[in-house]
Amino acid sequence: MNLLILFGQFFKIGLFSIGGGYATLPFLYELADTSGQFSREDVGNMLAVAQSLPGAVGANLSAYAGFCFAGIPGALVAVLGLISPSIAIIVLVARLLLVFKTNTTVTTLFAGFRPAGAGLLSAAAFAAMAVSLYNPDWLHWYQALRWRELALFGALFFLVLRFKKHPVFYIAAAALAGVLLGL
Repeated sequence: MNLLILFGQFFKIGLFSIGGGYATLPFLYELADTSGQFSREDVGNMLAVAQSLPGAVGANLSAYAGFCFAGIPGALVAVLGLISPSIAIIVLVARLLLVFKTNTTVTTLFAGFRPAGAGLLSAAAFAAMAVSLYNPDWLHWYQALRWRELALFGALFFLVLRFKKHPVFYIAAAALAGVLLGL
């Protein structure tokens, strides 16, 4: 893929992924379906890698996807494409908010962004769960779910809600469990 086209693809993703890095997942699934450079399963692997690396998840996902298209230059161009709309919008919005912060239209506009972001994040969460927990190669009904992964998901979900430790603790525990369970 041409680097300019790659920049445009990720600029579009950055422009419309309201809600942060996880909101890029639906766009990456679409890109996986249309490009053939990587699969939906690869997007799940990208997410696992992106979450375990330092930095913003969206930038990490974009770098990984861009690398699949064009190596290191593709990774750099994809990240630049993803963050460019945010930088431009933040600068513009910050300047406009100083002028229009008491305007009811502006406040209702931002109130509408919150549910849009929540919807995109929820869709990304369900898509990530499907990639992680659903077995596309099932032959019998009881094989439709990846039961060990589901048990690990449930245990970590409970532990996060109950104990609220640092996320690194849960990432390390999941990695150890994955090795021990042979996931």
